[in-house]
Amino acid sequence: MPQPHHTDARRLVPRTDAVLARPAVAQAISRLGRDVVRSAVQLAQEQARAGRIAPEDVEETALSALPQRATSLTPVLNATGVVVHTNLGRAPLSAAAVEAMTAAAGTVDVELDLATGQRSTRGRGAVAALLGRLPEAGGALVVNNGAAALVLATTALAAGREVVVSRGEMVEIGDGFRLPDLIASAGARLREVGTTNRTTLADYESALGPDTGCILKVHPSNFRVEGFTSTVGVAELATLGHPVVHDIGSGLLRPHRLVPDEPDAAQALADGAAVVTCSGDKLLGGPQAGLVLGTADTVARLRRHPLARAVRADKTTLAALEATVRGPRAPVWDALEADPDTLRARCAAIVAELPDGLATVVPSDGVVGGGGAPGQLLPGWAVALAEPYAVGLRQLDRPVLARVEKGRCLVDLRCIPVEADPLVAQAIRDAG
Repeated sequence: MPQPHHTDARRLVPRTDAVLARPAVAQAISRLGRDVVRSAVQLAQEQARAGRIAPEDVEETALSALPQRATSLTPVLNATGVVVHTNLGRAPLSAAAVEAMTAAAGTVDVELDLATGQRSTRGRGAVAALLGRLPEAGGALVVNNGAAALVLATTALAAGREVVVSRGEMVEIGDGFRLPDLIASAGARLREVGTTNRTTLADYESALGPDTGCILKVHPSNFRVEGFTSTVGVAELATLGHPVVHDIGSGLLRPHRLVPDEPDAAQALADGAAVVTCSGDKLLGGPQAGLVLGTADTVARLRRHPLARAVRADKTTLAALEATVRGPRAPVWDALEADPDTLRARCAAIVAELPDGLATVVPSDGVVGGGGAPGQLLPGWAVALAEPYAVGLRQLDRPVLARVEKGRCLVDLRCIPVEADPLVAQAIRDAG
């Protein structure tokens, strides 16, 4: 008697090319790339052949295994109260800057004059925007970060010569990078003057000579020295007959009442600095970039230096920087100027949505961060939870980074857009 025919289930597993051609899978390929999606499909096929899933579930299994984003970087809600958080990418960009970056990601006239069809100056839009905000500057140049701006300035002005700097300004800028090492990498020699707490004009004068390339003044933006101290301002240094490079650090273009002790580019230039260097992703509120602002001839000298090519900014950075300088107020300033009463009300609204006794509203002082305005506190409020919540909040699909302080998890809303408050409330429920 003939035996019944049984179809081998492995024969029912769809072919790879057939799965890749399906609409949902094709859409995933356009987002993540063919190789990533193919690997997920092949893994699902192996599961079907082993009998762990049904052959008709290959597509769904493959799609569910794919990453949600095309990058390993994870969007995070910053509930630390630190406005310029280096580990979270510093300044969040404005909607205008994000739009500009997206547009620039394609083919753009970054170094082309469309009217003549000839090559033009790179970053001319960002430079024009900066000079519009800072008429005190005769020229501007954009490089890839603040450290690069400082290295370019000292290399162009003092390679093989001396950079005169106060001992009280020999700073470490973070992650182990120290000013002496940066200057040495430029091929210049440091000539230290004064002491840690006191430096006078006479100290600088006695160090100057034929080997002096420039005088460097550095704002010690991540610490404060108080008590028996003295420093020399740019206006006095500019009288000594050598170019003064002032690294102001945080990128404050003009004075602001909220950070009265932060040096600003406008005043430094007005006082006679030949070059001012700073970051673009701190108080300026833009993308990571280094700004070089100064006299027209000095900036032109830096622009022509071979190192300028190695540290130049890319097209998306230039677009975002221009949009930041020209456009609406950057989110950094919304966070810095957040009204304490409004923060308290937002915290109370979130606590009201949670189970009784789970959370309370407590005072919480924010900080500028990013090496800006050290020691200056920003009064505000936070949602206080049990300390273990800090771990749970970090491990969500959309992580919330809170602050742990005195055995409590503090969810500070200063840096979180008000429209994201429901996400925070849900995150707390999910992390419980």
